[in-house]
Amino acid sequence: MDWSAIWLSVRLAAATTLVLLAIGVPLAYWIVFSPRRWKFLVEAIVALPLVLPPTVLGFYVLIAIGPLSPVGRLYARVAGHGLPFTFEGLLIASVLYSMPFAVQPFAAEFASVDRRLLDASWSLGVSRLDTFRRVVIPLSVRGLVTGIVLSFAHTLGEFGVVLMVGGNLPGVTRTVSISIYDAVQSLDYAAASRTSLLLLIVSFAILASTYSLQRSVWLKPRH
Repeated sequence: MDWSAIWLSVRLAAATTLVLLAIGVPLAYWIVFSPRRWKFLVEAIVALPLVLPPTVLGFYVLIAIGPLSPVGRLYARVAGHGLPFTFEGLLIASVLYSMPFAVQPFAAEFASVDRRLLDASWSLGVSRLDTFRRVVIPLSVRGLVTGIVLSFAHTLGEFGVVLMVGGNLPGVTRTVSISIYDAVQSLDYAAASRTSLLLLIVSFAILASTYSLQRSVWLKPRH
């Protein structure tokens, strides 16, 4: 069992989930409540990873953060090393690849909040930020939990994007999916089977727990 690859995947999934929570919530709020007519373009960009082959997305991310790009050159000057084939590069790619799995559940839940509650809060002089914090967030726990869990589980099993951007550096960018691939390429089916089974059990447990929590007392359905 390649525990270093497993631990790296868990770290990557956790970091990706935190970043997506930080940027996905305001982005989903803007998509739902913004009056801009062109916001459908932003929605399409967010959803692109759902239809793009992972290798295509990984290729463009690699170009965008590479040494010839402004982002890559700026990061290299600040950090002293480039972004490709680093954990930070993997994180950027993972955030982009898993973004629809966070933003779409967030946005769907925000859109289901009764607008009359929001209008009532605003008419009482409560700011939009406080209304979001006191009204929208408590009524959107379902979608938030779903987006968080889907982001984590999706990142945990990434392959194409992380291979393109991070390569296969043990302890640095070698994730659990790449470890399984290497085991199969080496005809070590026993190791591949053990790691695959672990990933299957963990993924199933995460999703089963989420669906169970969505039906529990602390996530009561709205009336």
